[in-house]
Amino acid sequence: MTRYFEVEQRDGAARIGKFLLSTELRTPCILHTAELGNLETPSPIVDAGSLWSAKEPGETEARIKEIREKVGDETLIILPHQAYPPAVPYDARRNPETSTEGTAETGTGDEERKGEGPTGALLRLGEAPGKRDLYVMEGAGNLENNARKFLETVLDLKSRIPPDSALYAPNLALPENVATLVYLGVDVLDDTRTEIAAYSDIYLTAAGRFHLDSLTEFPCRCKVCASTTPKELLALPKADRSRLLADHNRDALEAELALVREKVRGGALRDYLEGQCRVRPWLTALLRLADFEYTYLEERVPTFRKNQLLANTSEALSRVEVVRFARRIQERYTPKGPEILLLLPCAAKKPYSISQSHQKFTHALGRYRKFVHEVIITSPLGIVPRELELTYPAAHYDTAVTGHWDEEEKAWVSGCLEAYLSRHRYTAVVAHVEGAYREICERTAEKLGLEIAYTAGAGESLTSPAALQKLRNTVETLCSSEDINRKSRNTEEAKLDLIKGIANYQFGDNAEFLFPEKGEKVQVKGRFPKHQLFAGKRQLATLVPQYGILALSLEGAQLMVNSSKSVVQIDDFVPRGSILAPGVIRADPEIRPNDEVIVLGERALCVGRAMMSGPEMEQASRGIAIALRHVKKL
Repeated sequence: MTRYFEVEQRDGAARIGKFLLSTELRTPCILHTAELGNLETPSPIVDAGSLWSAKEPGETEARIKEIREKVGDETLIILPHQAYPPAVPYDARRNPETSTEGTAETGTGDEERKGEGPTGALLRLGEAPGKRDLYVMEGAGNLENNARKFLETVLDLKSRIPPDSALYAPNLALPENVATLVYLGVDVLDDTRTEIAAYSDIYLTAAGRFHLDSLTEFPCRCKVCASTTPKELLALPKADRSRLLADHNRDALEAELALVREKVRGGALRDYLEGQCRVRPWLTALLRLADFEYTYLEERVPTFRKNQLLANTSEALSRVEVVRFARRIQERYTPKGPEILLLLPCAAKKPYSISQSHQKFTHALGRYRKFVHEVIITSPLGIVPRELELTYPAAHYDTAVTGHWDEEEKAWVSGCLEAYLSRHRYTAVVAHVEGAYREICERTAEKLGLEIAYTAGAGESLTSPAALQKLRNTVETLCSSEDINRKSRNTEEAKLDLIKGIANYQFGDNAEFLFPEKGEKVQVKGRFPKHQLFAGKRQLATLVPQYGILALSLEGAQLMVNSSKSVVQIDDFVPRGSILAPGVIRADPEIRPNDEVIVLGERALCVGRAMMSGPEMEQASRGIAIALRHVKKL
């Protein structure tokens, strides 16, 4: 818990926050290492130094008191610490001789430390944290190029420190890696490496490092680079050259971090990182390993974003939004109605139904469309049931289209289709596909022993009159078969099935509370995509076309509150506008940022949108947990 650090905005594990100190310090930020020990004109964060120099019991406590008197109560003090390289075994490390020093170093002991002001502490792998505003990762600089160990350390620390405390990784930041560090949840960095590089005649950029003598011109227009050339800089005395190079390196680091902050604000850091991580192999490995730690990232990634999801690299197949969509279809979604499955290819225009190709498919099916259930095959999402074509990210992604699918894409998409058809059996399967789409269908059919009717010949365009006529004839023939239930859905039933599909995807099994079997008739009103769900005259929910999710009314929330899912319990008060994290008593641990949530208290029933995950709502001491839309006094 912290009184001095607050998270204002999130993009997965990356965060925009602020330290509430003598001078407000926005994060993620770069500390000037040389200034951390300056107590005469202190920066917002100062370092109390090392425990190695402490010789007498009580010396450390006296040192902290002296520093606090000098810098005041609104400066964050990194408490005296005893750092070791990560390779040193834990039992070989010298422990501080007094309990006071132990408290200063690790934050254990008197965890409250009331009245001491903002503090930070070194935190080792496996140690129990105290209650600090800032935690320092021990030996972070030694973990460069060791992606697995670095990720293991970050995940361990983040699992143990409060979600509204900041994490500082010293002696590691470079323009090339700052995007990756922030993406994984690091809030505070420093300029140690940029200074060291300058004194080694290394010129830093976001695209990598260059020895000064290898450059003909500077690929930068900062004040230093605009006023000189590499040749002129090399001719200067070492001290002058290093000073100017350090100025450029710091500027390059700050400029890259400013860009990263903008990417976080726009919810586009992952898109940027998939390109930026290529600068160093260990950064690419770090991103891939992080994707394997699905739980850590999934808890923090919002269920929808305003911006487009760019799927331009192989890593797009493993990003949280893609994997979550595929998993929810397998685990939550249940198709309704027709016994004939029609597999279709995706389209560049989203949602698919407004694309020219899909409109031609619809026109060709004519009155027989109501007898089929349409599922779209696509990379990177795998499969998209027609009911979910509006739901993020199905209508919000773009990918590089070359006509060539690599083996990884084919394996992923065929795996999604295989899992879906293993769980949901149809009487007949029709595939109006070609090329890689057909190969995927054939793989799946072979594995499951299915018979699929293909409606396009080799090399034949799917929108050709012959292919469209064959599609219609195939479906017509199947509908006349005695094996097919020819009971068709009317328009009202089709609209209700669409809303049920979205509700299942969004709320899982608990979606059934929105569709009571007894009582008033449940129906869908309004033209697509502006559907509204009613029970009699009571409006229960509205389909939000921008993201393809349901926004509950208070009447809908009243039905859903009977389930423990998507429910947040608050204290005895009537909220207005938003609910802060301290007001949350309990929250469904499956709640994710931007999820639709029901809020229940002794005096109020509310609906709104989660601004943080359920676990963070319970653990955080600051920040907006829920942005409310409707409030009802009880």
